[in-house]
Amino acid sequence: MAIVVIALVALVAIAVLGGAHWYVWRRLVRDTTRAWGPARVTGTAVLIAGPVLMIAAVAAERGGAPFWLQRVLGWPGFLWMALAIYLLLAVLAGEVLRPLLRRFVERRGQAGTAVEETESAAPDETSEGPGTSAPSRRLFVSRVVGGAAAAAAVGTVGYGTYGVLRGPSVKRVTVPLAKLPRSAHGFRIAVVSDIHLGPVLGRGFAQKVVDTINSTQPDLIAVVGDLVDGSVKNLGPAAAPLAGLKARHGSFFVTGNHEYFSGAEQWLEEVRRLGIHTLENARTELPGFDLAGVNDIQGESEGQGPDFGKALGDRDATRACVLLAHQPVQIHEAVKHGVDLQLSGHTHGGQLWPGNFIAAAANPTVAGLERYGDTELYVSRGAGAWGPPTRVGAPSDITIVELASKQA
Repeated sequence: MAIVVIALVALVAIAVLGGAHWYVWRRLVRDTTRAWGPARVTGTAVLIAGPVLMIAAVAAERGGAPFWLQRVLGWPGFLWMALAIYLLLAVLAGEVLRPLLRRFVERRGQAGTAVEETESAAPDETSEGPGTSAPSRRLFVSRVVGGAAAAAAVGTVGYGTYGVLRGPSVKRVTVPLAKLPRSAHGFRIAVVSDIHLGPVLGRGFAQKVVDTINSTQPDLIAVVGDLVDGSVKNLGPAAAPLAGLKARHGSFFVTGNHEYFSGAEQWLEEVRRLGIHTLENARTELPGFDLAGVNDIQGESEGQGPDFGKALGDRDATRACVLLAHQPVQIHEAVKHGVDLQLSGHTHGGQLWPGNFIAAAANPTVAGLERYGDTELYVSRGAGAWGPPTRVGAPSDITIVELASKQA
């Protein structure tokens, strides 16, 4: 039964993907060309190759294909994923502009026709501007709208990709905690999540993240899951710069859902080898507060899910507690266990607008600081990106969370 459901979902997904690409092809290729010349053939080839590469890139990454093949397919395949989204959105927006432009061109055409009749000149069927026949006017409008849509999509994806590759910016947030003693006032935690090292973002990107974090001179570094998309064998060298993380009280790591797609046990061992402490449903006492961490929900598939009782059950409730938990939905258990602050990632802030609306439907908080009962929740947009190395409307960040004592 499960196989049948998976097959049906796959067929629906392929149908939607195919329909969307056909619609984009119709507007950007068929409607802007007169016949099967070089332009139409090239456009058609691009709109066939793009989705094929996209599906191949996802399949190669999730299927554990040879890493060289993942890297070859990754850039064109994942970039097409982003480009296809914005081509579709731009073409849909063009449907609003199309009738307005057509009406404008027709009015200009009527004025031009009157002049032509006075001069006894026959209409030129091959011209594409005002004063032409109806078929030529339609072609002119399609080319203007299609060109604008393609330029908008390419520009959006290009700028969003540049934003990721130049590295995350630093945000600063102050969080007052009622139980925090005066001695811990001003304690600074560098929160980084969703680095997503993989076939696209590699060692150079990891070094940028490390350099950015170290430049803030934090008291503690919290790596809140989704560090990688791939095995230790393939990505160990890419993660090596993390050994250079520096903070007065060290660096700590909790798993995200993608670690369980990538060999969580091996990555936990590798992270420890790099000098980062792992909090696997565990807690440690720091000067002024407790720092706890729980496994990601995805770990339940391997019998390694979150255990709040183990991490928090026997602690001194008079002490402030900061919890590292990859997914914001874990906030409800955190509230029940008296956590003062939960630090999360996972959402990417939506990563590609309008993905923020989808993320909001699945998470209590998409990005930023919100309060739930007596518990504060801070959600980072993350440092990297999954799939397309592109962000639109959700810039990447590393956040310096400064704890404030109400007694100070």
